[in-house]
Amino acid sequence: MESLVCGAVWAATLAMVMAFITWAYRWSHPKASGRLPPGSLGLPLLGETLQFFAPNPTCDVSPFVKERLNRYGNIFKTSIVGRPVVVSADPDLNYYVFQQEGKLFESWYPDTFTEIFGRDNVGSLHGFMYKYLKTLVLRLYGQENLRAVLLAETDGACRASLASWAGRPSVELKDAISTMIFDLTAKKLISYEPSKSSENLRKNFVAFIRGLISFPVDIPGTAYHECMQGRKNAMKVLKKMMRKRMADAGRQREDFFDVLIEELRREKPVMTEAIALDLMFVLLFASFETTALALTLGVKLLAENPRVLRALAEEHEAIVRSRKDSDAGLTWAEYKSMTFTSQVILEIVRLANIVPGIFRKALQDIEFKGYTIPAGWGVMVCPPAVHLNPEIYEDPLAFDPWRWQDKAEITGGTKQFMAFGGGLRFCVGTDLSKVLMATFIHSLVTKYSWRTIKGGNIVRTPGLSFPDGFHVQLFPKELTPSSVLNTACSV
Repeated sequence: MESLVCGAVWAATLAMVMAFITWAYRWSHPKASGRLPPGSLGLPLLGETLQFFAPNPTCDVSPFVKERLNRYGNIFKTSIVGRPVVVSADPDLNYYVFQQEGKLFESWYPDTFTEIFGRDNVGSLHGFMYKYLKTLVLRLYGQENLRAVLLAETDGACRASLASWAGRPSVELKDAISTMIFDLTAKKLISYEPSKSSENLRKNFVAFIRGLISFPVDIPGTAYHECMQGRKNAMKVLKKMMRKRMADAGRQREDFFDVLIEELRREKPVMTEAIALDLMFVLLFASFETTALALTLGVKLLAENPRVLRALAEEHEAIVRSRKDSDAGLTWAEYKSMTFTSQVILEIVRLANIVPGIFRKALQDIEFKGYTIPAGWGVMVCPPAVHLNPEIYEDPLAFDPWRWQDKAEITGGTKQFMAFGGGLRFCVGTDLSKVLMATFIHSLVTKYSWRTIKGGNIVRTPGLSFPDGFHVQLFPKELTPSSVLNTACSV
């Protein structure tokens, strides 16, 4: 009897082991109608997620991508957070993916990203609903409103913020710029003013951002858990605000949230309350964090490249000299005349690579350059691998704005440049981001000198961050102490 029991146990154990081996084999050798790209899907379920999130302390392409590019070429397969993904550093495939949006591909992000941004976030919506929301957002961030309203407001915010920072012994630039932009955009989006609110809304977004691109383990103490708690608390504030406004039938339109409330009050509203709330959440995040990171890296790059800083200052000082009132605010004509500044901004965002991957999903089996992308698989377009490709950009890690000289203005994603996305989903906040960067640079280089106090080291996990901050000391140009003239960044 005992031998029979032992035999049954051994048989059951062997069956489980064989089942696991079969499952693991099928995981690593998925069926496809054609030839899959080379690469590895890693361990079952976990895939190569740990390697994907490994820190990279440089501006270069992450070791995860670089090693696989060297081994497999510009198109390879992997698995991230349990999903098979084709990674593309191929400019032709990237362009094809963007151009076939809504036909062969649709916007897609891993489930963990969807949990972070909400099931009804604009990145997960398709077709008419996405175009409808994009049209609404462009009322606020489109060129017409930028020219009429936002340029003057961003210029004023930059002037006031820089003036207040100049009186301090040290400013952590990333946090300071984030606060400036958040206060500006939150006022336009939801009439939020920190001094008049009992809710510290930005604090919730800071918690959200810390774990935004982190290993997805929702356990107290992890960055991902902190991220989810930040989202939860921010959404509480937005839901409370929505309920209050929906109950106030006589409220006049004051901000973008009121525009969405008006849409919800239609007899047959197109969007739901959940979509409106997720849209507000995404706009509040995207409006300040990405531009703040780019500007912080930009100031660091200018400090390290005095020749670029001198050329930039010359352009802006010429603008100031041409005015009747040298202290007048920026005009739209002046902004559009900033040729070299535009080149500097393109070079900053090329090196910043704020978005390490742009995700899509194949809607059917797709053949490209001899490989098959199976239906349902993810595709990750990898902008850093293109922006830092020496075959496309000479000396790609060099900060060289002159490489953009005499090139046509970029108004959408191209095969060689996709810092703002591409195709139908080209970032609607692109023009606002450029205006913010240009107005900040204008006030900075015409009125101030600065020196680095500490920090400035970067880490990509894979998103860009400054783990030690970037601390600088600002001086009004006419008051720069002689003792720091040799170390301050000035012209």
